[in-house]
Amino acid sequence: MSNLGFRVIALTFRVRDFLRPRKEILKEVGIEEGFRVLDFGCGPGSYVRVVAELVGKSGKVYALDINPLAIQMVKEIAKKNQLANVETILSDCKTGLPRGSVDVVLLYDIFHDLTNAEIVLEELRRVLKRDGILSFSDHHMKEDEIISKVTIHGLFRLQRKGTKTYSFVKAQAKSEA
Repeated sequence: MSNLGFRVIALTFRVRDFLRPRKEILKEVGIEEGFRVLDFGCGPGSYVRVVAELVGKSGKVYALDINPLAIQMVKEIAKKNQLANVETILSDCKTGLPRGSVDVVLLYDIFHDLTNAEIVLEELRRVLKRDGILSFSDHHMKEDEIISKVTIHGLFRLQRKGTKTYSFVKAQAKSEA
């Protein structure tokens, strides 16, 4: 995507975020102070400020995106709002985070675009803690498609369906039994 195209999308998201605050969506997730949260496919950072406030100074927000302009925008948000608990990751999949180090992964409105969805889900499962949550939303997909595509490889199982998000947890692998 061109920089101009990305900036247009970022502007559209600002309008969307004003009309439908991201905090309302994040209420379903149950993010607490001290949590480590990975915003996978963070885009222009719509969730970064809100998540950084929810996790507090003892928590951490990892904002990952493949687009360098997205990473730049998130860095600007963090600097402007003095969010020392935000770290950016420029990548299309690999997070570089330790195994079992993340409490919540936000996977919002990006899954339909992934060419390597299974590899991404494997990485997200790897970094999630044993009781971690994969919070999922993608308005480009129907409910049955969401559930089947996230659970098909046996990496995750649906924990609950909220009004705006789906919460998945790690499916227990045979080696973990």
